[in-house]
Amino acid sequence: MLEIKSNAESMPAKILVIGVGGAGNNAVNRMIDENIEGVDLIGVNTDKQALALCKAPTKIQIGEKLTKGLGAGAKPEIGASAVEENREEITELIKDADMIFVTCGMGGGTGTGAAPLIAEMAKSLGILTVGVVTKPFMFEGKPRMNNAKSGIEKLKESVDTLIIIPNDKLLQICDKRTSIPEALKKADEVLQQGVQGITDLIYKPGLINLDFADIQTVMRDKGIAHIGIGTASGESKAVEAIKRAMESPLLETTVSGASDIIINFSGEIGIV
Repeated sequence: MLEIKSNAESMPAKILVIGVGGAGNNAVNRMIDENIEGVDLIGVNTDKQALALCKAPTKIQIGEKLTKGLGAGAKPEIGASAVEENREEITELIKDADMIFVTCGMGGGTGTGAAPLIAEMAKSLGILTVGVVTKPFMFEGKPRMNNAKSGIEKLKESVDTLIIIPNDKLLQICDKRTSIPEALKKADEVLQQGVQGITDLIYKPGLINLDFADIQTVMRDKGIAHIGIGTASGESKAVEAIKRAMESPLLETTVSGASDIIINFSGEIGIV
């Protein structure tokens, strides 16, 4: 008889997901809606009203004195300064974690400016730190794209692994009639999938046992990573799903030459 073992009892690692800024908060909300398991969720924002809409059980309003509860006004330097105002509070919150995901949409003020500093704080404490971010759609304008490029470069220096999701590539997997609000919602969804695809490997029962040590081996000091998503049905669905994931428009490069790869299957027991 095939036995499926749970890793939850043998995997006491403390994992935090920190959603920074509007897109990061939205991604955390989606994780809650999708019943993510085994992680502590934290919402971080300069915008008091936006943060109130975040469902995370733990929320930090950063830069209250600096922004008076408003957003960062698409200025990353404001987002960075806001973190400094709450550095001690953030450090206290993350210091006991084994792994931290920092997720945001790059291009605005809070996520772009605050995420690299929060990640830097985590990594300096020896915590396995993974960034999962989106690049703006081209229609969002050149200033936002330039902000994003600068923020990504800073974040790359502050994490063990950085997963970058190019929003423009999402349009290739969306219906042509997809509206701009729907496309932005899809971007939040892929942020959620990027994080949850990894945490589910650790905490959800599976045919093959993976634990935190396995994930750490694959993700410690590895630099840029990419995510591909594939779904299939019918005969050979598992193989077909892998092919589609490896050919996913979300991949900006081929997987050829990759040093490591993580594959997460989700489906009925007979999938393989």
